[in-house]
Amino acid sequence: MDFARTDEQELLVESIQEFCERNLDERKIVEMFDAHGMTDELLKEYLEAGFGLMGIPEELGGVPCDRVTLGVLTEEFAHYAGSITPFLNNTLAMCDMIDFGSDEQVAFCMEEYMKTGKPIFSLGFSEPAAGSDNMSMTATTKKQADGTYILNGQKTWVTAGEALPYCLVIAKNEDPSHDNAEMTMWLVPKDLPGVSTAGLGKRGQQIMPFCEMYFDDVKLTEDMMVGEYGAGFKNLMKNFEMERSLIIAQCLGCAQACMDDAAAYVNDRITFGKPISSYQLIQEKLTEMETKLINVRNMLYYVLWRMDQGMSIRTESALLKRYGARACTEVCQEAVQIFGGLGYTTETRVGRIANDVRGMQIAGGTDEIMVYIAGRQLAKKYKK
Repeated sequence: MDFARTDEQELLVESIQEFCERNLDERKIVEMFDAHGMTDELLKEYLEAGFGLMGIPEELGGVPCDRVTLGVLTEEFAHYAGSITPFLNNTLAMCDMIDFGSDEQVAFCMEEYMKTGKPIFSLGFSEPAAGSDNMSMTATTKKQADGTYILNGQKTWVTAGEALPYCLVIAKNEDPSHDNAEMTMWLVPKDLPGVSTAGLGKRGQQIMPFCEMYFDDVKLTEDMMVGEYGAGFKNLMKNFEMERSLIIAQCLGCAQACMDDAAAYVNDRITFGKPISSYQLIQEKLTEMETKLINVRNMLYYVLWRMDQGMSIRTESALLKRYGARACTEVCQEAVQIFGGLGYTTETRVGRIANDVRGMQIAGGTDEIMVYIAGRQLAKKYKK
């Protein structure tokens, strides 16, 4: 087993560190939290530095790389920024369009992406009663006699939905019933009559606000269809495994940032005449935190390596998401505890990071649905 990073990956990490030191120090992160977004200049700089092109096919102007390298990119950006940023979401959105869109749609979206460093569309997949249970989705399109389609329904937790001019929406064909698996993706302009939004507050990840989106008799044309008619559910499932893996890469980077801060603090914080690093309870916390970081990192890159080898990761990615999100949240919470009252203020970043990471036990599939996915597969694997 070779755990060493390649020379190219080491250079990538150095570039990420330099970029974050220049653009994403804590003061700037707090400004972005208050502004609920990144500046256009920073998003464009990320793209021009080449980071925003990684994982995109070369023929589209991208920089092809393996999944392990994408994991390194994602982990280290979260580590050096000490924050969940929009960069991963932007890349995943573009990959969705590249995988499923027509040549014309891909060309249009890539042209806009290359201008701004951000996708032109948000992702409207979840609904109030259809998060983990996608079959409970009730948004529908109904074909009309003139060849158009009428979209009705609601989407929620749409990241950057109010800031971007389009939304990639998935809706059931004709019938909203639970057993109807016929779904289609649509690239919906947000300025169409019948489209409206309402902002939603959340406790973390303020750089990436999300909203609810409503569709009331919205008329769609066939050129807005993304991918094959009726294949939307299959497309939706296709990229979940990679998304979940990179979500954990983000969690890991943030948890490592908390570990960096907490482990340094214990050497400086003096109580009863000596640093708190000398107390066994603090040593136990650090030991458990480091063990969890090592375990998550090993699981993450094992899963990404399997993907690069063309091996199935259905079970492994669910196990990673279940263990990794929870373990990283625990590391961040212990960092807050080590800082004590100071950790509960806004003077340190560990409290902010802990709020950011906590949402990842829900995003991309809850802890509980990961048990459902992995548990069924494990029962089959060990059946005699």
